[in-house]
Amino acid sequence: MANHKSSLKRIRQTTTKRLHNRYYAKTARNSVRKLRAIEDKAVAEELYPKVVSMLDKLAKKHIIHKNKASNLKSKLAKRINHLA
Repeated sequence: MANHKSSLKRIRQTTTKRLHNRYYAKTARNSVRKLRAIEDKAVAEELYPKVVSMLDKLAKKHIIHKNKASNLKSKLAKRINHLA
């Protein structure tokens, strides 16, 4: 266990930040999953900008890597374009 006041504070901050990041990353993963499950092109095109925005924000805040966000966006766009 930490003995210094600053290290105790750092532990508290890290825990809070980790829970915050985990929540938003999980929310984004669920949105991506939901978008992949959609079979209607019009609905998918409507939801796509919201998911892209979410991924960009996560990448900007370093919750997920920028390349991962780009890869997900690319795959989702490809999937939407192939819908009938």
